[in-house]
Order: sequence, then structure tokens, then C-alpha cells
Amino acid sequence: MLNQDEMKKLDNILLSYDYNKALIITIMQEVQKEYRYLPEDALRYIAKKLNISEAKVYGIATFYENFSLEPKGKYVVKICNGTACHVRKSDPILKEFRDRLGLSETKVTTDDMIFTVETVSCLGACGLAPVCTVNEKVYPSMTPEKAQDLIKKLKEDISNEN
Repeated sequence: MLNQDEMKKLDNILLSYDYNKALIITIMQEVQKEYRYLPEDALRYIAKKLNISEAKVYGIATFYENFSLEPKGKYVVKICNGTACHVRKSDPILKEFRDRLGLSETKVTTDDMIFTVETVSCLGACGLAPVCTVNEKVYPSMTPEKAQDLIKKLKEDISNEN
């Protein structure tokens, strides 16, 4: 169930796009940016406000790979596993992130909701391979050692915020 603040937040997003159902994908991107995933209640609310079926909204949410129905951590780490990155040893980098954060192929987000680690087919930065991103910031020429340092830095950033 959405609370008043969440409904107001969603209404502001919808209003910024004039409640235009033709802009549903953009609206959903904004919602995901706000929550780091697409909450079920938010999708129902959007469907109702735009006067479109929940099935259509869910269809869009599940069709596009960039949308997530599962909560993600504060830091979303994407490790490229495209050809250039794979050949330049992205697998040990992925293993390092997972091992250091206690994650696996099936458990992709830490219990504290700080880190989510995903693989992607290509980040479009083949000349920088192997590469990963953290919340869209690109980290080129990664190694397992650089992955350790990056995790340490991000954890320090979290500590400094508190």
C-alpha cells in the first residue's frame, strides 16, 4: 500500500509528463530512478492514473531488461560479460565482487541493500575492457584487485554518510 508521500511523489512524476500514457516507458524509468526498482503498488497506481490496464504496465516492466521488479541496492554494479570483456578476464572480476560481498548468481543484492551485482551482455565500452559500472559510472580496465579497492571505497563512502 502506498502512503500519501509516495502517492504525491508518483503524482509529481506523472504530472511532469502531463499524465501522457504514450510516455509510459519514460514515466516508469523515472519511478525506477526514484525507488531503484518498480514497486508493484507503484505500477498499479500508475496504471490507474493513466487509465491503462495493469497487464499492459506489467508487460512493459517485464519486457524491457532495464526494468526491475526486485529491489536493488544503493550501488548497482554491472559487470560486462561481452566478448571483449570476457576475453580480457571479466569472470575473475565478477567472482571477486560476489565473494567480497557474499553474493552469488542467485543472490544478487546484499541483505543491507547497499550492493547489487549484475552481469550485462555489453556496456558498449569494449576499448576499456574489462569494464564495470557502478550506478552508470564507468570503471575501465578492471582487475580483481581494483574491484577490492572499489568495494572498499564505496563502503567508506557509506560510512562517511552516516
